[in-house]
Formats: sequence, structure tokens, C-alpha cells
Amino acid sequence: MVRFLTAGESHGRGLLGIIEGIPAGLEISAEYIDRQLFRRQQGYGRGGRMKIESDKAEIVSGVRLGKTIGAPIGLLVWNKDWENWKDVMPVEEPNAPIKKITLPRPGHADLAGAIKYGFDDIRPVIERSSARETAMRVALGSIARKFLETFGVTIGSHVLQIGKAKLDNTIRATLSSISAEDISHKADGSEVRAVDNGAAERMIAEIQYAQKDGDSVGGIFEVVVDGLPAGLGSYVHWDRKLDAIITQHICSIQAVKGVEIGDAFDNAVKRGSEVHDEIFYDVQKGYYRKTNHAGGLEGGVTTGEKLIIRAAMKPIPTLARPLMSVDLNTKKPASAHKERTDSCAVPACSIVAEAMTALALINPFLEKFGGDSVEEIRKRLC
Repeated sequence: MVRFLTAGESHGRGLLGIIEGIPAGLEISAEYIDRQLFRRQQGYGRGGRMKIESDKAEIVSGVRLGKTIGAPIGLLVWNKDWENWKDVMPVEEPNAPIKKITLPRPGHADLAGAIKYGFDDIRPVIERSSARETAMRVALGSIARKFLETFGVTIGSHVLQIGKAKLDNTIRATLSSISAEDISHKADGSEVRAVDNGAAERMIAEIQYAQKDGDSVGGIFEVVVDGLPAGLGSYVHWDRKLDAIITQHICSIQAVKGVEIGDAFDNAVKRGSEVHDEIFYDVQKGYYRKTNHAGGLEGGVTTGEKLIIRAAMKPIPTLARPLMSVDLNTKKPASAHKERTDSCAVPACSIVAEAMTALALINPFLEKFGGDSVEEIRKRLC
């Protein structure tokens, strides 16, 4: 089965990633991965880091002549900003002492991480808990995405809300008939990844208001998956339910605090007759539904309908006008540490979620149709 691991710090030399279990014969290139890395770096409200970095992936193992060979695939993404942080992030013991950061930020992992590992300096927590790590997740997820695309599964996303600015429900309703690929293409043309220009203008205004106040804003985005066959996942064991697997993957993204499949929260306040998707049959297309309130999953198993995932991202904790905190050493009150930050990263988060969705789906797909090579899997699908 597919497993992946990331390593690296936000201002260290770079990010490393390994993904193993990808079948042999999958066509993959650094150019394909770099396209997804570029998408992650876009979005109105991003901070100064994006002006420094231009993420490119180096494939260092597991690929030969443009195709995977069944071995673990190793990737590298170098941090250009490390040149500015050499004195702060050296591997070896420095000759001169390095200033300790002792004012944890509310809403960040700083205090909890320092307590967990016994640090008297939150710098190690800042570095590893940073969303910079998601660049490697996007790189690794690109390989899972390419695998799924090979078998007709496509993934897209768009932003539904930033702050109080929302996409109109009338426009949301029209998206059910649009492919995941087309939704993403339209969203990519917007600075905030909104599929409607009016909504985009309102979202940008929300970010601008927050910037003026030295604040940040969060939001809600939606991931859409087309082409999933019915029967992926399981209702038999708790840890094989696909909605549980997806939720774990999406909630592992920094600042994501909630996930729903389909119309989960709206469904909770309605009657069953309004919620459950009636079943129909056609000789040509087989079983189908006229509605998709379940979001493509029933009992932890795909139904063959479009998979719909929504996630809520909280506002970024690092603020230009910091909140109050307590010094780790003196225990005296003071303003929290101020680190370079974004005022909004919801559009970027939606791209990370696409990658994590691909990584969540690849193992259930392989469980049902698996083989050691792309060609072997293709024969089993025929």
C-alpha cells in the first residue's frame, strides 16, 4: 500500500518527501509536480515568503525514463529563504548563541509543542508546524493525483467563503453539473479561487479589511472528485471507512478545523425524506441518483456519484498586531511573537486539500483494483 513521509523545517535547507507503493509504469515528471506547486503558491493575501520561493521539485529516486519503477520515490524541494536564515537554522552547534523565541502565539502549536518536547525556545515548533511543510505534501500528492487521473479520476477545488464573504447559493447550485476539472480551471483564474467574480471581489475586500487591522481571515473551501467507481472504502471496519480516511487527511492540514462530506451539517437539521438520495436505475448508466446530499459516500463506501468534501480553515494565528501571551521563561505577560505571515491562505489550502484527497483515495483504489504495475491494474479494470 502507499505510504508517504515528509521531513524538513520552514526555514531549513529544504523539504524532503518519500512516497512508496506507487505501481510501476506511471508516467510522471517534475514539470507535472511543479504545476501543482505553483498553484499552491498563488492567492490574494499571501505573505512575503511567496515572493522569495519559487518551488520546484527534484525527483531523486523511484523514476526512470519518465516512469515509476515500483521503488520508493524520493523528492526534494529546496528553500531559497534558507540563505537568509543560515545563522538561525544551522545543523551544527553555532559559535555564537542564537536568540531564543519565548513568546508563543495563541492558536499556534508553539506552547503545546514547547510543553510536549520540553523546549525553552519555540523556534523548533515554529519551523516544523509551519504550513511550509505542505509544499512537500502537494508534491507527493501530485504523484497520487497522476495515478488517479490515469484511471479517469479527477480532482478539483474552489473557495466557498472567506471571512463573511460567501459564494451565492444560486451559483453553488449550478456547480453540481460542472466537472471537477472545469471547476478548478475556473477557480484557478481567480486570485481567491472563487468561481464567481462578484464573490471574488467580496472575498478580496474581506482580506483587505483584515490587513488594514493587522489581522487575518479564514474560510471554507470545497474539493470535488469525479470518476470514482462505486465500492471504494468499506462499511465493515471503522478504519477502512472512506469518509473517516478522508477526514483524517484533510484535518491534518495546518489550520483546518472541520470537515464535512456532502451536505452533512445542513442534513443534520432536516428530515430524512429531505436528505437521503433516492435510487434509480437505467439500462445504459446503471444505478444513479438525482440528488447528491450524501456527497458520494454512503456507509463509508463510494456510491459512484461525485465526491464532495468541504473544509473550514481558521484564521492564521500569526498576526501583524499580535495577541497577548506569556513569556516561557519569565512567565510575564507580553505580546506574542510576530513571524512573517499571510493574512489569508484559504485559496492555497484548497490546493493542499486536493493533494491530500488524492493521497486519501489512492489506497482504497488500490485495495479494490490493485496490482504491481499500471498495466496490470488497467487489465483488472477492463
